[in-house]
Amino acid sequence: MTVPAALADLIVPAWTTNARVTESLVRALPLQVYRAEIPGRPRRTVQMLAAHIHNSRCGWLRTLGSPLGIEAPGVLQREGVGKPDLVRALKGSARAMERLFLLACERDGHLPATSRYVWRNLALDLGHLITYFIAHEAHHRGQLLLIAQQLGKPVAPKAADAVWWWKPPRPTPRGRRR
Repeated sequence: MTVPAALADLIVPAWTTNARVTESLVRALPLQVYRAEIPGRPRRTVQMLAAHIHNSRCGWLRTLGSPLGIEAPGVLQREGVGKPDLVRALKGSARAMERLFLLACERDGHLPATSRYVWRNLALDLGHLITYFIAHEAHHRGQLLLIAQQLGKPVAPKAADAVWWWKPPRPTPRGRRR
């Protein structure tokens, strides 16, 4: 059965927006915050938390996507990854996640359970999949903003507000800076 294009036209932009918001926040984290330990969490850094978003995507891609022909990007070392490398990795894992969602669109809105999927706590219909992944990243974006605040180095207001800008980016008129 052919899936209406409308399904992919709804899901992919929502995921793309989520990925853009995550990348933008990571890029906006002050370097002192990015390298800092998380208050109250010995031996855990903001950098580790930010890398977890990419690594989590990769884990799910290995579990759900690889057996179906979607290549999972490599995971990052949780320690020592620079922001530019992390942002690049987030872009790559976001594209791979998009391929996973498109595959579900092609299969009537469902992914088949693969032999690697042993957790079995996540429904594999597209609605539950996209909700789970976006909620997971939103949770960590909130943590990143709160940690920056606790460290006394809050994310710039424009960047923090951008976490809630879920429309496509507005074009900047010539001669004006946003």
